[in-house]
Amino acid sequence: MKLECVHCGHTRNWQQFIIKCPCGGRLEVKHDVTGLDGEKLKGIFRKRSGERMSVYASGVWRYKELIFPELPEDRIVTKYEGNTGLYAQETIRKSLGIRGLYFKAQSENPSGSFKDNGMTVAVSHGRHLGYTRFACSSTGNTSASLAMYAAMGEGSSYVFVPESGISQNKVLQTLAYGAKVIRFGGTYDDGIAFLERHAKDLGLYVCNSINPFRIAGQKSIIYEAAQYLNWDLPDWIVVPGGALSNVTAIGKGIEDLWTLGMIPKRPRIALVQAEGASPFHKMMAAGAEELRPEPQPQTVASALNIGNPPSWKAARRVLEFCRGVTCSVTDEEILASKQAIDRSGIGCEPASAASLAGLRKLMAEKVIDKEETALCILTGNLLKDTQVLSGMMEHERMVRSDLTVKGAERWL
Repeated sequence: MKLECVHCGHTRNWQQFIIKCPCGGRLEVKHDVTGLDGEKLKGIFRKRSGERMSVYASGVWRYKELIFPELPEDRIVTKYEGNTGLYAQETIRKSLGIRGLYFKAQSENPSGSFKDNGMTVAVSHGRHLGYTRFACSSTGNTSASLAMYAAMGEGSSYVFVPESGISQNKVLQTLAYGAKVIRFGGTYDDGIAFLERHAKDLGLYVCNSINPFRIAGQKSIIYEAAQYLNWDLPDWIVVPGGALSNVTAIGKGIEDLWTLGMIPKRPRIALVQAEGASPFHKMMAAGAEELRPEPQPQTVASALNIGNPPSWKAARRVLEFCRGVTCSVTDEEILASKQAIDRSGIGCEPASAASLAGLRKLMAEKVIDKEETALCILTGNLLKDTQVLSGMMEHERMVRSDLTVKGAERWL
């Protein structure tokens, strides 16, 4: 394993950790998987799936050979993350008219979002290097996950949160895990810029998606989905996109599985952004070479409310490899899809529902055919954004009734 700059190609040992290359480029974890035996790995992963009280009971560390083979087991901080549900919801599938449809509910992770898949790796790496102070800029889910893992690893967490465009529920969850929350005027992107400049001097280990070990851990999402589906993934993987770490990780995971011959086909990726925070989609649609940041992103889906996604260059390369597409969806389309997912019994936060909204739009535009199959990634829990949920339920009313048969019959 090594760290490699995506801009200049310079490499360094994974224990010589920095957030940015001196040239200004982002770093990636590079792990040569070509010497591994894909069929042998399938057997190892299958055996570990039955474990209960070891690090390999984790739906992330089960795939340690593909994520972080060199990290000592006793440095791993885990809450048995991953192991999330994969659901084939027939009512939604029939309404779309698509041949096959699955939902991967990363919302079932310990802190309630997909961030746990990457955070367990980042915090474990930082702990191995001797860090005890962990930090992030966050609109919510990252902060809750970071605070949980820092506490599990007997460390402390420092979270920089914008004053607007966030979910109060996520902030409260972060505080409950013991984090120091610092509110600031500005956006998520301003918080990232601050940490890039000052984290080293402050002795902070940064756990945002600019940390390449976060991306390495999130690859496990697609490994687990592939294992659940007997290593035959659907034609399309549909992913919501904010900071773009998840689509980058999922694409890298697909590349690993393809290189090792563990899957018979290479799925395509559809990246979905909220219309009010869609700089990456606009760049891709225009065929532009550089991303133009959105200075004031605005969407009801707080986890997507990012105007300058740090992983955009890596995400573009992933889409090239997976013959991917992008689209944007309105807040109204997101909330309509959220209602469908909620009432199917699965449930999700608004950002998650962008995946279904995007699938619906791409099918209407004939980009995705009804004879194909799709997997939608649900990134966050139903209770992550209850302000939005309260607004959606405003027209619903709880009824009052006497505890009598006649009283009950009135409402049945």
